[in-house]
Amino acid sequence: MNSPLEGRTIVILTSNFGTETDEIQRPLEALREAGATVTVAAPETGSVKTLELDRDPGPEVPVDTTHDTIRPAEVDALVLPGGTLNADTLRGDTTAQALVRAVAADGKPVAAICHAPWMLVETGLAAGRDLTSVPAIRTDLVNAGATWTDEEVVVDDAHGHRLITSRTPDDLEAFNAAIIEALR
Repeated sequence: MNSPLEGRTIVILTSNFGTETDEIQRPLEALREAGATVTVAAPETGSVKTLELDRDPGPEVPVDTTHDTIRPAEVDALVLPGGTLNADTLRGDTTAQALVRAVAADGKPVAAICHAPWMLVETGLAAGRDLTSVPAIRTDLVNAGATWTDEEVVVDDAHGHRLITSRTPDDLEAFNAAIIEALR
């Protein structure tokens, strides 16, 4: 079995409600299949109540740990799934903000899809970077100093750490591949 990410630890950082179903389930599955240890971290224990297309209830995803227990030094990459409600809630969470900043400061990849690049704005990581997102938050990224492009995945290695951004669930194959490539 080919396990390119064996020995790697990835945290999927999410809120407990409103995460886009495919944007948490598909990276979780792909990264585990690639051999990584993947931890779902949220503010509270229990589960993540997902939504499909921001409105229809989706399946729940078990939370492995609370985000305040994550040690950035033990993380190889951080994945931020989208979903409008999830991304908006998470960007206001100071514990989540600190974790994102610390992982980036350690030179490790941060990957964000759909509305999740809002966290890059909130943490000051968007400035001077080439990014993409769901088109609805393009102006937010540009106003934060990013260069926005309409591509399925954008990888930016500036400032000593890699940012991987993607637009929508339609781009998840490329998004997941970029995360795996970043950790090979």
